[in-house]
Amino acid sequence: MKEVLLVKHAVGGRTFIHSGQIPTDYSVTSQGEAWTIKVQITPEVDIQEILRWREELNVFLFQEFEDQPTLKIWFYVKDGPVTYDEEHKELTIHADSRIDYLPSEFGI
Repeated sequence: MKEVLLVKHAVGGRTFIHSGQIPTDYSVTSQGEAWTIKVQITPEVDIQEILRWREELNVFLFQEFEDQPTLKIWFYVKDGPVTYDEEHKELTIHADSRIDYLPSEFGI
């Protein structure tokens, strides 16, 4: 399976992080009905812009499989805190909403 992480401003807004374009270390863990996404920030990322829009972030995972359609997982931050650890260059996003769907089912 190939997985791509996107961190965006709103659903259709600009992309801050795209692991398919710039390799990025990250992890996603669940904690009951919530999720924590930790991202190692690379020099190309404008962390101040991410923090500026912290209340309007959306996080997406695209999971691509050889034998089945791509699964898109949408995490919405809403009121979840977004923090940045300057010393470790680590962004932490807490999401309290998740929707899994197949983009192929929403064609025009």
